[in-house]
Amino acid sequence: MLPDHWHLTTDVEDFLARAGAFLRSRPALHTTPLTDVEKLRLAGSGDHLLGRLETDGEVRAVCYLTPRGRLGLTPLNPDDADALAARLSALGHTPAQVVADQDTAGVFTSAWQGHTGATPKLFWHTHLYRLGALTPPRPHPEGRAHLAGAEDRELVVRRCREFCVEVGEQPSIDLIDAGSWDRSRFGDRHFTFWRTPDGTPVSMAAVTSVTGGMVRVDPVHTPPRFRGHGYAGAVTAAVSRAALRADATDVVLFADPANPTSNALYQRLGYVRLTDCAGYRFTYDGPA
Repeated sequence: MLPDHWHLTTDVEDFLARAGAFLRSRPALHTTPLTDVEKLRLAGSGDHLLGRLETDGEVRAVCYLTPRGRLGLTPLNPDDADALAARLSALGHTPAQVVADQDTAGVFTSAWQGHTGATPKLFWHTHLYRLGALTPPRPHPEGRAHLAGAEDRELVVRRCREFCVEVGEQPSIDLIDAGSWDRSRFGDRHFTFWRTPDGTPVSMAAVTSVTGGMVRVDPVHTPPRFRGHGYAGAVTAAVSRAALRADATDVVLFADPANPTSNALYQRLGYVRLTDCAGYRFTYDGPA
């Protein structure tokens, strides 16, 4: 019997050949790892690290460290999280943050603090929803969904920046302001606007490409002056329906627990809460 062991690599294709089936086995729960690893694959060589945890040759968890220092994890128990923390610490890695389901993020953060003395700070807490039976909004606002094209890029960038300002997403604001749109988390999204009969773009929703059968809706944003008319529900339903037509098996989205309006909206549309996720930033006494 082979012992449990973390296998680390920088070869994305080899990693996907060995761990891709595991990631695709639970596409909704693995939504962030699926899209992040795909970005690493498309980006080619870079300063990243990928790992898989095996028992008797079977993958049961993965981790990845992006060039920007984000450590992503699939669900881990405390012992596995501690073993990973010990391994990464021994190799000299200093992730800037960790994101995972809430329990995993918590146990890894505790282990990492114990091994490195790093100080953690919670910066992200969210509900993860998976679409069940799509239920179009009633009443349905006037207008139609319009897939954004190249001519809409300036509007897309401006609306995404407005969204980031509203939710306090400073790293994305910095990338947008630096002209690094493609490096931001929005650069690979497909955007749709809900337009009123006179053509006014009143709400926006974006989706990822289908990856492992999964599509994530992110972000959804309606400027304050257009709220209260059902536009967010209409555009979210439109992109969700389009994802299903594109043969997505799992359509998911994140929702801020502090926003009861959006949570209630997504549930009315047929989204079912799957789990909670969390992210912690780390600060180190020495140079990171």
